[in-house]
Order: sequence, then structure tokens, then C-alpha cells
Amino acid sequence: MTRPFLFLCVALLQTGQLVCAEASDSATARNAPPTETRQPKRLLRSESFFGLHFDFHAGRDCTEIGKNTTRQMVQNLVDRVRPDYLQIDCKGHPGLSSYPTRVGNRAPGFVGDPLKVWRDVTAENGVALYMHYSGVWDSEAIRLHPEWGAVNADGKTNPNATSFFSEYADKLLIPQLRELAGDYGVDGAWVDGECWASVPDYGEKAIAAFKAQTGTTDVPRKPGDAHWYDFLQFNREAFRLYLRHYIAEVKRTNPEMQLCSNWAFTDHMPEPVSAPVDWLSGDYSPEDSVNSARFSARYLVRQGKPWDLMAWSFTRQAGPGGRRLKSAPQLQREAAVVLSLGGGFQAYFKQKRDGSIYNEEVPLMADLAAFCRARQAVCHRAVPIPQVALLYSTAAHYRAMNGLFPRDLTRMRGALQALLESQYVVEVVGEHHLNNRAKEYGLVVLPETDYIEPEFKETLLKYARGGGSLMLIGPRAAALFAPELGIKLDSAQSTTSLWLEWNGKLTPVKGLPLEINAGETAKSLGKIHAANDLAAPHKPAASVWKFGEGTIAATWFDFGRGYVEAKSDVARGFLAELAKQLFPAPIVEVEGSHDVDVVVSRLGNRITVNLVNTAGPHAEQPIFDTIPSVGPLQVKVRQDKPPKRIVLEPGGEQLRFDHRNGFVHFTVPRLEIHSIAVLEP
Repeated sequence: MTRPFLFLCVALLQTGQLVCAEASDSATARNAPPTETRQPKRLLRSESFFGLHFDFHAGRDCTEIGKNTTRQMVQNLVDRVRPDYLQIDCKGHPGLSSYPTRVGNRAPGFVGDPLKVWRDVTAENGVALYMHYSGVWDSEAIRLHPEWGAVNADGKTNPNATSFFSEYADKLLIPQLRELAGDYGVDGAWVDGECWASVPDYGEKAIAAFKAQTGTTDVPRKPGDAHWYDFLQFNREAFRLYLRHYIAEVKRTNPEMQLCSNWAFTDHMPEPVSAPVDWLSGDYSPEDSVNSARFSARYLVRQGKPWDLMAWSFTRQAGPGGRRLKSAPQLQREAAVVLSLGGGFQAYFKQKRDGSIYNEEVPLMADLAAFCRARQAVCHRAVPIPQVALLYSTAAHYRAMNGLFPRDLTRMRGALQALLESQYVVEVVGEHHLNNRAKEYGLVVLPETDYIEPEFKETLLKYARGGGSLMLIGPRAAALFAPELGIKLDSAQSTTSLWLEWNGKLTPVKGLPLEINAGETAKSLGKIHAANDLAAPHKPAASVWKFGEGTIAATWFDFGRGYVEAKSDVARGFLAELAKQLFPAPIVEVEGSHDVDVVVSRLGNRITVNLVNTAGPHAEQPIFDTIPSVGPLQVKVRQDKPPKRIVLEPGGEQLRFDHRNGFVHFTVPRLEIHSIAVLEP
């Protein structure tokens, strides 16, 4: 007798019913989940480390969902990969549910109940099950209920984005999440298509609420109109209220249901967490994935919630056979970026149009899982030691964006990449991270920031006066501190091509044609030329001032976009030297390759030094059969006392080291993808 049949018979005998037939995988009747005491314990998402995500966004072409979803398929996946959780499709952006819902809008056809199969097998194996559920984006709900759709500025109903002022959440989203929790006993939902799919709403209810709140009769329709920023902020708050409402309502009836809104309170929505989400998550770009993960992970580190990031296992770049599966080394390196910062990791694989998985991809999933598990003990929940803070200003970002939660990270990513490629340990932080913690960082960088709240400016000035170092990248960022630095800038606004000179070489940069009067107390660094000629007239590339007990520096050209578009050793070397003058005593120094990201963390009473091999043209070619190794790497860690030993993980190799002049010195002979040097006290 099989285990499921035995459990079914016991349960029915306890209720006084006699059943002598074994239930099949395709049974359509929904039973309550097996008694919890009969199942292995499943990890909460806050405890989880590695998982897999599947979705297929069911459409009208899906007429046989469940046909090939068998217990054997799910069991093989669990046996080979051993994930903490699986995350599968239940409703994608088209709005058609890929399970036989009774409260939502079904896809056209089902063979049995595939969700029950997934739940039964995962529960029996102690694997948590989460739903991929499209929230704000629901095209079918709007087709059936046009009044649920947000209204665009032209007065037409948006075909995809639901309105926060409609009954969509109460009539569909909340009932369906309750159904998933109650009827199927799923562990939670990763709600997709949320902040990033939201749009400004010009519906009658939204406009009436905006007028009542602001007292204005003028409703802006485009950037530049009066009250445009206020209107976007009004809609952003409407999203937050929507999020708080549906989470509270689901948890009121199903308190064990764990919920995450994809990209909420991440670098898509860079602000303090203000809704009771159980964890934070996002699926970073399937192309240029390493750089995408680098940025997102460094923002999530300080958000105060459990977090994970999702890699796409394939790229959207066209190939002879359509989408192309990434190699194991590529996915392992993407995972390493996330693991090195203490986060959880998941990878996204497609389901077929009938909801089954591609069994031939399971070996790749197993390889990826093994790579991650080998690092779990020395990575998961490790806390980075503050070194360099790159400001991602909430106030400046929301003023610059002309949508609710879009991103333009180029100016910040360029500075981040150059600093990482100079082996600085960098976090991406907002105002709320620095207000009470600025002094923990040896260097705070403002990357081409053109707006700052007065109160936060005082926080930064206090930080510098007290001994901190502040780097202002770009003349617009410098202009924010012009009175304090005693500088005068002309009113030129349009950028032009300039040439940065460093170490006898030139590289093109963008900047403002400014007349710079930095004052007699400023120290100059580098040169800016108006022409591609070392003999051409020049101005300082940067100025450095003593400020109280600390230091403030400003570059007179923009950096980020130019570096992302065309990496330059000249620009990187200049920025690294400026950082060195401002922050001469980092906790860790690594030499031997620019293609290494460094993260230094605390894990209990141990110090961990994560080294991630970032060699390769990420933006141009996201698939690699192999990644070129780097090394040897010379590592110095600032410590008053020598460690008991240094172990290189995974593998447990003990490294030889010496301790002199306040540093622990050791060598990592070769770095393949990701290694962690663990300094044991």
C-alpha cells in the first residue's frame, strides 16, 4: 500500500467512512491538506536558503494543464535538488489561473488538479510550496471587469494594471489567496507584477481622492505639469495602502500564509519597509545578470527583512531555438553574488504550457543546488561589515522618475562597479539606512545626486565634521554643498564631452563646462581637458577639502553612465585613488585581479572574506561554458590579533598566514567562481 493511500484510509476511518479505492493523482476533489503532525516540518521562508521558481503564465492556449504533472515528476525534482521550497505558477499576468480555482478565472482546460499533486508531494517531503501569483497585473480581471482597471492619462482603461481604488483586491485577489491557503494549504505566495506593474490612476475615484487630499483642482497629465510629483507620490502611497490591506486581510483569516510582493522595498521601490511582508525578493535581469544582482543584493542587505533574489535560468536574447538556457557556471556565479552578501537564492525555470517541468533541466538545477549548499554554512545570514556606502537616495529617485516605481540605476551602477572592481567593500544604502548609522561607514558616496532633503544634508555634514569622508560625484552633487565648501559654480546645465587625464592617459567623460572656483584650501586630483589632447588646457578633475575632523571631495565630471557604457581603466583608477585618499584604512585589501568582488562579513564570532570571480563580458554575453579563473590573490585583513586559523571554503583547506603590523596576510592561490576565507578567532 502506498503512503498517500495509507494516509487517506486512516483519515477516512477516523471519520467513520470506509473507502477501499486508492485516490489517483488526477482526482478533482479537493481534500484538506494532510494532518500537519504526519508531515515533516517545513522551513519558514525566513529560515529558507535555496529554492526553485517555476511559472508559465497560463493563457487561452492551455487546455490540458496537469496532463503530465505526476507525483513521479515532482518527487524526482525533490529527490535530485532537495530545495527548501518550490515556487510554482498559479496565476500569471494574463490573469488565467493554472489550477482549478473556484473563486478566480480558470485557464481553459485541466486534467485533474495539478496543484494538489505539487502540494501532496512537497508536504510529504518537508518542502515548502509557494505560489507565483500575479497581483496588480491581471489582464483577464480587467477584461471581465473594466471598472477594476486603472485609467491612463488619455482616459482609456489600462488593459493590464488594476486600480488600487477598485474592488479587485477584495473581490478576487484576497479570496483567491485565501483559497490557496485554505483549500490547498500552500505555505505562501510570491506576488508578482506588483510595484513595477503599477501605473498612475486617472479613474474617477482616484482623481476625487487626489483632489480631496491635496485641495487642488488641477490634475497633472504629464511630466512638467504642476503637481506632477505630488500626483505620483499620491499613487505610490495608494500602492502601499493596497499592499497593507490585502496582506492584513489574508493573514486575518489565514495567519500562516507567508506573503511577499515582488520587488517591494527593494531597489525598485527604495524606501523603508512599511507593509507586513514576510520577506523581500526580486527577479533580477536575465541579461547583464551579474551587475544586476550586484546592485540589488547590496540594497537588500540593510532592509531589516529576510531576503532572497531570483536568477533567470535562461536569457531572453534570441537564439536559433528561441530562449537559451544558461550554463551551470553562469548560474553559479550569479548565485555567488547573492550568497556572498548573506541572502537566500532561487532560480527561475519555465514550466511547459501544460504546467509540467522540463525534466532535462533537473541536472542543471541539481548542480546549482549543490554549489549553493556547499556555501550555506558560511554565507547564509552573514552580516556585511560596513565599509563604503553608496547613496541611493529615496527623495532624489522619486523626483527623477516619471512613473511610480521604475528604475534608472545607471549613474549609481557605474560608480558601484568601478569601486567593486577596485576591490572596495560597498553597500547600496538609502537615507533611512544612514540617518542613525552613517558613522559606521568609512566613506559615503553620492553618485551624481542632484537633490537632497535639508535634514539629510545635515546628517551628512555632521558625519563629515565628526571624521567621516564624503565623496560627491559630479558637479550637480557638489553644488548641493556649495555654501559649506565655499565654492562657486556657474549656471551651465547641459553636459558636454570632456577628457579625464589619469596616470598620463586620457578617457572620455561627460561633464558640465564649469568655471571651478574651489578655493585655496582645496587639494586637486587629476585633470579634466576640453579636448582629447594631453597638451590642451585643463582644470582639476576633483577637489578635496578638509571639513571639520573629516573630508569632503567632489569630482567635476559625471562618472556612472560613461563607465557603464564603456569601462575604462583610466576612470576606474582615478576613482579608486580618490576613494583611497578619503578612506585609507579599509578592513580588507585584495590585490591580484580587478575581476574580484570582495565582501567582508561577520558570522557569529568569525570574520568571512567572500571573493567572487566576476571575469567576463556580462552585458554582452550572459552565457559561459567556463569562467576564466583568477589569482593568486594577496589578501590583507586588518586585525589586532591573529586568528586561530584561516579556512578556505568550500573544501576546508587551511591557508598559511602571518600577522604583522596589525594585518593578517594570506594568499588565495586560485579563484574559480566563489571562495570564502573564514578567519576563526
